[in-house]
Amino acid sequence: MIGYAFMGKAHSNAWRNVASFFDVPAFEQKVLVGRDADSVAAAAAKYGWRESATDWRAVVTRDDIDVVDICAPGWMHAEIAIAALEAGKHVLVEKPLANTLAEAEAMTSAARAARERGVQSMVGFNYRRVPALALAKELIAEGRLGSVRHVRAAYLQDWLSDEESPMTWRLRKETAGSGALGDIASHAIDQVLFLLGDPVTEVSGRLRTFVPSRPGADGPEDVTVDDAAWATLSLASGAVASVEVSRVATGQKNSLRLEIYGDKGSLLFDLEALNELGFLDATLPVREQGFRRILVNEPDHPYLDAWWPQGHIIGWEHTFTHEIRDFLTAIGNGTAPQPSFDDGLAVQRILAAVEESSAAKSSTIQLTDSPAQGA
Repeated sequence: MIGYAFMGKAHSNAWRNVASFFDVPAFEQKVLVGRDADSVAAAAAKYGWRESATDWRAVVTRDDIDVVDICAPGWMHAEIAIAALEAGKHVLVEKPLANTLAEAEAMTSAARAARERGVQSMVGFNYRRVPALALAKELIAEGRLGSVRHVRAAYLQDWLSDEESPMTWRLRKETAGSGALGDIASHAIDQVLFLLGDPVTEVSGRLRTFVPSRPGADGPEDVTVDDAAWATLSLASGAVASVEVSRVATGQKNSLRLEIYGDKGSLLFDLEALNELGFLDATLPVREQGFRRILVNEPDHPYLDAWWPQGHIIGWEHTFTHEIRDFLTAIGNGTAPQPSFDDGLAVQRILAAVEESSAAKSSTIQLTDSPAQGA
C-alpha cells in the first residue's frame, strides 16, 4: 500500500480485519510505502504491515507483490497505477481516479490492457459499500421506485469554514486537481451513476472559492481550488440530478444526503445516519403512505451477514472492509471488480464538464454517451 495518512489508515484497518469476517483469498500485508522512512516504519508497525519502504517504484516491481493499493494524493495516482498495472499487479486506487481527465484516460487505457492479461483494477468509491445504499440500488433495480424522475445529492462538510484553517495540499490545484469538486462531488456523482445505472448526457455547473487565501508556512498562500460546487446533471432516461457540495458548510461534518424520487416511490439517505434508509411506497393507498425508516442491520441486507446480531449498527470504517472484500473476491474469481477504472473515468468526465461549464458562466456541456457510466 502506498500512502499511510487518512486513507492509508482506513485501508489498513480494512486489510487487517477483512479476513476475520469474510471468506476471502489468503493474503499478506506485505509492504507499506511512504516518503519519510521513520514515519512510514512507525505506521507499518502500527497498522500491521510486515515491512516499510520509501521507493514505490522498487516495490511495485517486486515478485512477491501481487496487489498495489494506492492511497497517495491524486497527483500521484496515474504514474503509480500505470506502472503497477504494467508490472502485472492488481490495483486499487482511491477516488477520484486522477487529478485530470487526461490522466484518467491514460489510467483507464492501461487498465483495459491489463485486464486482457487477467490483471484487475478498481477505484475506491467506498460509499457503494454502505449497506443502506447497496439496498437502495437493489430497490431501484427491482422497480420499487418506478421511473426515477429526479435526484438530489448534497455532500456537505465544514472543515474549511474557519478562514484561519491552514493551507494543505488539498487546496492547491497542482496537487489536488480540484477542491470540493474532486474530493466529495466525485462521491455524490458516483452515487447518481451507481444507483440509477443511467449515463449523464448534459452538465451545467458552478464553482466558488469563498476563502481565497489561507495561512501557509511562509505567510498567506493563494487557494487555487474551489470551496464549493453545484451541478445539474441530465441523464439519458430523462431524469435530472442536482449535486451540491461544500467544505465550508458550517455545522455539517460529513453529510452525504441523497433523495431519489420516482413515480412509484422515493428513497432518503444521510451518511451521518448510515444504517438507515427512508423508503416511501407510493403504490400503497394514500391514507397509508409515508416515509418509513428501514434500519439496515438484518442478515438479509447487503454485507451484514458477516457482522453483528441484527440491530447492532456498523460504522463508516466498515465500508472499506466491504470494499477490500469485493476486490479480493473479484481477484480470486478472475472477474472484473466494480467500480472499474472505466467507472472512475465516467465520473472524471463529469467533473471536467462541471469545471468547463463554470468557466463558461454555467453553460450546458454535452457529454458523449459512455457505456462506462452507470455500470
